[in-house]
Amino acid sequence: MTGRREVRVSEDFFRQLDAQLGPTRGVHGEPSSTDYLTIELPAVVERFATDFDSLAEFVDGVPTARMLVTTGVLVRASVVYGLEVSDGGIELIGIMLDLG
Repeated sequence: MTGRREVRVSEDFFRQLDAQLGPTRGVHGEPSSTDYLTIELPAVVERFATDFDSLAEFVDGVPTARMLVTTGVLVRASVVYGLEVSDGGIELIGIMLDLG
């Protein structure tokens, strides 16, 4: 598929994000899950929307399962997992963060 795809975010993605960052900033200014959603996630969504087919497969031989490994402003690195769904859209299903 070529062109821009619709990207949705699953409840599991939000749960994983909240487990790693929490709902509020830390006492030393550590980012919250809301910070990640507003600052980091838009670029991640854009990559999945426009470059899904060029992202790495996270299960070898399963082209509908891709991952984006990227650096960020708030986190040292993140890995976001996405699946192509039946309507051609992408659902972000998981995230792992390296907070540095």
